[in-house]
Amino acid sequence: MSLDSERKHKPQPSRYDIAGLKADLDGIPLIDEPQVVRKRSRDFFWYSPILNQELADKSADIIACPRDEDEVVRVAAACVKRRIPLTVRAAGTGNYGQAVPLEGGVLLDITALSGIAWQKPGVVRVAAGSRLLDIDMATREAGFELRMHPSTKRSATIGGFVAGGSGGVGSVTYGGLREPGNILAARIVTMEEEPRILELRDDAAQKVNRAYGTTGIITALEMPLAPAWPWIDVIVAFDDYMEAFQAGYAVALADGVVKKLVTPISWPIPATFGALKQHCPEGKSILICMIAEASLGPFKAIIGRRGAVTYEAPSEEGPGTVPLYEYSWNHTTLQWLKGDRSITYLQCMFPHDRLIESAAEMIARFPDEVLAHHEFIRFGGRMTASALPILRYSTPERLNEIIALHEEAGVMIANPHVVSLESGSRHKRADADQLGFKGEVDPLGLLNPGKMASYVAARG
Repeated sequence: MSLDSERKHKPQPSRYDIAGLKADLDGIPLIDEPQVVRKRSRDFFWYSPILNQELADKSADIIACPRDEDEVVRVAAACVKRRIPLTVRAAGTGNYGQAVPLEGGVLLDITALSGIAWQKPGVVRVAAGSRLLDIDMATREAGFELRMHPSTKRSATIGGFVAGGSGGVGSVTYGGLREPGNILAARIVTMEEEPRILELRDDAAQKVNRAYGTTGIITALEMPLAPAWPWIDVIVAFDDYMEAFQAGYAVALADGVVKKLVTPISWPIPATFGALKQHCPEGKSILICMIAEASLGPFKAIIGRRGAVTYEAPSEEGPGTVPLYEYSWNHTTLQWLKGDRSITYLQCMFPHDRLIESAAEMIARFPDEVLAHHEFIRFGGRMTASALPILRYSTPERLNEIIALHEEAGVMIANPHVVSLESGSRHKRADADQLGFKGEVDPLGLLNPGKMASYVAARG
């Protein structure tokens, strides 16, 4: 759907009792202006040409903006009473339509639920709508920061990250959110006629991780913290991509080198990097890293003469700056999309026991069609690499063929071109604990319907 046709889109009458809902929610801020509702019913699904077609006309009917947990409970109860779907939204920085209401209804904006309840050495309790950057700014005063964050840190919220993400900057050291200990507790509101407030601790908190808000409305989280190092942003240029990859792998494996980001990126992707282009020599693949200042010496010793350092500066996140991590993870894709909407991307996980061989194999198989971009991460106690390569898109059939060829070679794909948890999972199914838990907390299937496709709602 073009921008012109989107502007001409006229909202259809709702099939839900929105007037009754408004009466139920008197006193809670609501937004029903169609253009605003439609705009805020979107995320970055347009990264995918397939989702861009599939989701272009999807929208909520109304936005509810609760200011505290009591108002969240009221919204949940009113939606269940009138059998109106509810989709939770925070900053809307996701890429798979996680926060796009497939069946209309209420869009629950939780960004007013913000602030730090308390912090202790190594742990923080925060409201779900708190921005990740604000959390780090507060916890750094005590010498700590979040263990990991997405490349959208400056706008994303902690609730959105837990509900829709899996890892990011920092995962080279701490793994993904699914690793034990990376989410300590989650407080949720259930979707029942009389909503309950549940505290999920330790492994139970994983029931809301990357569930797209289908297993409860997250209102607060306890997250572990890491020491807040003075981070140095570094770019190293290499003649050959696999040289950059192997140098990055050596850095990732060096447990004594404190790092937060180790990202090899193949040419010509760096040619799209805006202000960084002057540090990305023509024809060179690069390795971008965040290294603790105290570890710069050992880092450079590992790199040795394999590559040339072209950029080195303290990491900055203030207004008017672009931190280096905004060229990593899915921001790498965004940098290209700013000037060329014809490309898309994949999300891959490479086997740890043949990491270098499988990376080289995929590069050789798709030399010009799939442009390499890897992210070193820990997974299940082992060092491996995720990947978000740039894909020169042609047809849905060819996209699916490329995915199948990766999977046949042992490279797992989390498909970013589908909307359901099952289809987008590397395992092609919803986690059993999440599927069963949904039946307990959302028996009518009103939370973000369509995103957990295998769930069969109770009648009511």
